[in-house]
Amino acid sequence: MTTLSDLHRIARTRLTEAGIAEAALDARVLVEDLTGTTRTDLLARPDMAVPANTAEEVAAALARRAAGEPVHRILGAREFYGLRLALSPDTLEPRPDTEALVELALPFARGVCDARGACRILDLGTGTGAIALALLSAEPRAIAVATDIAPGALETAKTNAEALGLSGRIAFVMSDWFAAVEGPFDLIVSNPPYIPSAEIGTLSREVRGFDPLRALDGGADGLDPYGIIARDGAAHLAPDGAIIVEIGAGQEEDVADIFLRQGLRHADTRRDLGGHARALCFVRQRGV
Repeated sequence: MTTLSDLHRIARTRLTEAGIAEAALDARVLVEDLTGTTRTDLLARPDMAVPANTAEEVAAALARRAAGEPVHRILGAREFYGLRLALSPDTLEPRPDTEALVELALPFARGVCDARGACRILDLGTGTGAIALALLSAEPRAIAVATDIAPGALETAKTNAEALGLSGRIAFVMSDWFAAVEGPFDLIVSNPPYIPSAEIGTLSREVRGFDPLRALDGGADGLDPYGIIARDGAAHLAPDGAIIVEIGAGQEEDVADIFLRQGLRHADTRRDLGGHARALCFVRQRGV
């Protein structure tokens, strides 16, 4: 018989021996999720028997993690802004850094809703739907259009919207950036690819081996998507609307310059937990 305490010990040992950097954390997350238990259960019922089939599921998951597959890919879902979102091979894992974008966008969306009764949001490259769904869940008056070039990503985002009861306020459109959408929108948001092509090979095996490449590669300097968003976004933006994008570390000045050349000024910044500028807000310059 395998007990809950045994399973936690086995999992920690397996991942530690495999050289996983956060072996204890990853082991705990896998065991808790697959057994449906919590840390409280481990403390209160360490001798709880774990069914053999469940122990086998955990063993299989540990083998996948030891081979480099990320924890949340194994589990098929990840939490973002308090929402549990399903993942697929066509989607990035939504990460805590992206919550900075939501936190920057939410007050703007609420202000538009207060003034007009609704806020129309466009989410470019939606992936799991994380950004749009987080905004809709926090602001019930908002509506959204979410685009992606990958059919699998759109299906995953639709599944997430349905699971969260938000499908009635969001439309999903297959589109290469703005190609298949019409404005105007009060708020345009995006977490575009922003990693320079030459740096893709330096990423961790968890990222380069399991995240979709086209959601990572931002071109030679990592800035290609911002040129498209700035150029075409202006034509899809309401007169007093805003564009909010996620950026990579050290890209703030370059991205601000790209938007300024299209008549959009840098109005606000939100930093991530590491202190890096992570989300930038742009609005029209007066007279433009």
